[in-house]
Amino acid sequence: MTGTGSTRPTPGSPHPSPGSPLRVGLIGYGLAGSVFHAPLIAATEGFVLDTVVTSNPERQAQARAEFGDALRCAASADELWDRADELDLIVIASPNKTHVSLATAALKAGLPAVVDKPIAGTAAEARELAALADERGLLLSVFQNRRWDNDFRTLRKLLDDGGLGDVWRFESRFERWRPRPKGGWRESGDPQEIGGLLYDLGSHVVDQALVLFGPAVSVYAESDVRRPGAEADDDTFIAVTHANGVRSHLYVSATTAQLGPRFRVLGSEAGYVKYGLDPQEAALRDGKRPATHTPWGVEDEAMWGRVGSGESPLTGGGSPAPTLPGDYPAYYAAVAAALRGEGRNPVSAHEAAAALDVLEAARRSARDGVTVTL
Repeated sequence: MTGTGSTRPTPGSPHPSPGSPLRVGLIGYGLAGSVFHAPLIAATEGFVLDTVVTSNPERQAQARAEFGDALRCAASADELWDRADELDLIVIASPNKTHVSLATAALKAGLPAVVDKPIAGTAAEARELAALADERGLLLSVFQNRRWDNDFRTLRKLLDDGGLGDVWRFESRFERWRPRPKGGWRESGDPQEIGGLLYDLGSHVVDQALVLFGPAVSVYAESDVRRPGAEADDDTFIAVTHANGVRSHLYVSATTAQLGPRFRVLGSEAGYVKYGLDPQEAALRDGKRPATHTPWGVEDEAMWGRVGSGESPLTGGGSPAPTLPGDYPAYYAAVAAALRGEGRNPVSAHEAAAALDVLEAARRSARDGVTVTL
């Protein structure tokens, strides 16, 4: 790298120098940046949160209050490209419509990048970004943090152990009760904003289904705008048929007055039913931070799911299945390892493109009333 005494390589070098801190520039300090990315970056061994990009003076003050006056704040991402030789990673946590342009700029500046989900509005754009990263030999990773939810980690273990037998049906719900829209770009009806629940929470439930059960071969969806004054989909159902025969039924909604189970997984030997959300988001929102040797992502035993057959878990059927702790910090630890050449990219842009194939098919299915073959 340029600069007197610097031990970090020039942008685009395969791996940072051993032992040197990895300096991170974070673009965006709204919900995603302030609640998820900044705390997790700061908690990752070997990472230093160097710069936060936000033009909002209040958010700049908020960032400095939490991470110290040594934190740099910039009003524009252009300031990062001008200092590319001082950084090792760019994290993009800005509104969805900016993801492609900012990721492209980062890669062209020779900087690896993490992009919040969805990485793009279309699978084609995601694959173009993946090709650019591959061409430049740079890491491009997608923040699919729900792969490290407590219930998802537990379900993966149950599947690996084989106790459910052959899975026939997977039900996944990410439901909320928000009868009045909150406003903002996430609920905008402007297609350029890439808002609505299909691309927001849908990005999570589709990604999880593909990780668990592999490629999709057909997609059917129903998508509605239910609430008065709402502009984007707020109640969506996606049915995915996987190549291995598993059927995934995925629900994302802001209009659910009675919440269903987060997971209901039905197999040839037993089923698994789990209620409630992973506690990590609530903890981060409350200002709690992951720390070494301190329990993180642990839920009360009363919230454990149950494994059994022949009777509802709500009437005592089955046996409690201990929930593994949630582990969002593992994502950035894996990114750090990948940057140092010591591990693989935890979520590639190619994987994100496969999920976008399903989301695009779901949008078409809901619009045209057809089942879409992939």
